[in-house]
Amino acid sequence: MNKARTSSHNNGSIQQMLAIALPMVVSQACDTAMIFTGRVFLSRLEPELMNAAMGGGLTVFMMMSFFIGLTGYSSALVAQYLGAGRKKECAVVITQAALFCVLAYLPILASRPLGHKMFEFMGISPEQLGPQNLYFDILLFAVIISLLRNVLSCFFSGIGRTRVVMVASFTSMIVNALLGYIFIFGKFGMPALGIRGAAYAAILGGLSGLLILITAYLKKKNRDEFSILDSFRFNRTVMSKLLRFGSPAGLEFFLNILAFNALVMIFHAHGLVTATAATIMFNWDMVSFVPLLGIEIAVTSMVGRFMGAGDPDSAHRSVMSGLKLGIVYTTIIFAFFIGIPQHLVEIFHPSVGSDVFREALPLAIFMIRLASLYVLVEAVLVVFIGALRGAGDTFWAMCISVSLHWLTVIVLLVVFRIFNLSPQAAWAFMVGIFFLFSVPVYLRYRSGKWRAMKVVEDISPTGITDGFHEPIDL
Repeated sequence: MNKARTSSHNNGSIQQMLAIALPMVVSQACDTAMIFTGRVFLSRLEPELMNAAMGGGLTVFMMMSFFIGLTGYSSALVAQYLGAGRKKECAVVITQAALFCVLAYLPILASRPLGHKMFEFMGISPEQLGPQNLYFDILLFAVIISLLRNVLSCFFSGIGRTRVVMVASFTSMIVNALLGYIFIFGKFGMPALGIRGAAYAAILGGLSGLLILITAYLKKKNRDEFSILDSFRFNRTVMSKLLRFGSPAGLEFFLNILAFNALVMIFHAHGLVTATAATIMFNWDMVSFVPLLGIEIAVTSMVGRFMGAGDPDSAHRSVMSGLKLGIVYTTIIFAFFIGIPQHLVEIFHPSVGSDVFREALPLAIFMIRLASLYVLVEAVLVVFIGALRGAGDTFWAMCISVSLHWLTVIVLLVVFRIFNLSPQAAWAFMVGIFFLFSVPVYLRYRSGKWRAMKVVEDISPTGITDGFHEPIDL
């Protein structure tokens, strides 16, 4: 009796959160480093190529963002089935998500002309437009790799075995960095491919991570535990559940990435100097933000699992644990942004002299220093929104997140196009909006409405299935 009470009290603890969150933070950090490294390599050639890689890569991500967001909800769904003691359905969820990705591939490819039109409409400079179209085209044809990799990652994060995701991401990062160095600069007898080489390296890096996830998923121990071979079929009930709860998340993700893409394009259309400063800032913003997504995934997974087992108190404790981890991480980022912004910008210094970079240097430093003010707010937004999603409150989470991003786009357009203010003023408005939106997110969570939500029925009386410390066989 005492042992059971102690175990229940420990549910949602920092230790449990770390067991899931730390590998996911490392995984997200590796994915960030993979993108970051390619842009640093390209910046050595010329700033326009770095800007093109950001614009083109982000647009590819936007094209598949709805499908990534929708199938990404499979992590919460898997966690709730696991918490309810229904392991067979965990694999069924993944099969439905994978089927959806395969069906999504052709519509994504068909969106290629829209990407080119968008670049022209936003007024991207000719020096950047050609390389950006090239980078966009190459990556777009390989989106199926990213879609399937995301689905399998959701399975392992949903059951709490996040180390395999970390290993896959680390492998992708190493492969991308090595091949990027060889392909971009033409090492070891290879021709120098520039931005084309960066795209090839990114694809092969992602493929290596996907192969590791497939291998782990199909291992005999995993096949037997989750009846994976029996899951390779269409299941109307599970597919309907995935579409019902995942569609708001997918729509939210698409609208957010579309808005963020618009933000980047607005800055890029302001001229090469502003484009270079903004690209450097957004690269470091990615470094600060993307690892927080690892904490969000862990919060969503744990909240989903505890809610699936009918234990909202443990779900709340897991949210508080995630918030503590997020604040510790963002405090470190705050120290870097406020303390050494010039050193962070100088990392992107071209190998040869560049007037564009020299003019962009003070603007980029200003942006990084100001960004230090909202990094702590990011932890609050990410953790509480992740908690609401895990509990099934996806529609409200979508509304608040989409409103945040699109209000920022509107404000930027007004600042630049109507009042003709400086990039510094535009960036200050962006930072202020983040502070504004942290309040309703916190109040929604504090209201407690999420406690009464139910995604998975027929909860197992045995409670939580232990999955926080299970070993991974690779």
